[in-house]
Amino acid sequence: MLEFNSQSVLISFFTTHNYKLEYLKGEVKCLSLFLFTKPKNMSCDITNGRVEECKDSVSGLKAIYFANFDDLSTDAIGYDATNTDTIDTWVPAAQLSLFKYELKSNENSFTTAIQTSRDNGTTFFEQTLQISLKKQDQAMHKNIKLLAYGRPRIIVRTMTDQFFLMGLAQGCDTTAGEISSGSDLGSFNGYKLTFIASEVLPSNFIDVSTEAALKTAFADSSGADASIVTT
Repeated sequence: MLEFNSQSVLISFFTTHNYKLEYLKGEVKCLSLFLFTKPKNMSCDITNGRVEECKDSVSGLKAIYFANFDDLSTDAIGYDATNTDTIDTWVPAAQLSLFKYELKSNENSFTTAIQTSRDNGTTFFEQTLQISLKKQDQAMHKNIKLLAYGRPRIIVRTMTDQFFLMGLAQGCDTTAGEISSGSDLGSFNGYKLTFIASEVLPSNFIDVSTEAALKTAFADSSGADASIVTT
């Protein structure tokens, strides 16, 4: 039960908690909740419902594409007019190289954990990519080192040809991994890596469904499509 030692304390409490006070001769006449008036639209109000989807989908990752962090500026992103978190285009200053890694393992995964705190009033999204790359070679050894040093942005392509942008503002850090030669003839030989990005938004959809459309979405100001590098 709430108790107040003065009228001014009571008024301060209720005005702070979005109540409406009416006065008569300097005293509180009545109290009515803003709840019974038309509420204001808040930026955190949802605007859509969702029906149960058909069981016609599959899971897993098809490929990832690395873009060096300094090759893209967040000032040059074009967002969809309706779905304002969806990327339509991202225009680099010069022709962009996207370094493609094909993925053929059930150990590859991409998840986003929602990190929210009512006490602190904060929310962010922790995006995690885990990949498994078979066999070892000299070029990949060097790339592993450079990935660990840097903070690339990563485009993730799923088995259903959805494309997501990981590390939009902060880039992605290599937080764990190993290079393994195995212990017997049937053991895994290759690279296992974990990338994490902490962002204000969940990983953004890119409004494409093919690699050709992805190249065009990242065309530079002269119209030159992005280049896909596989070796």
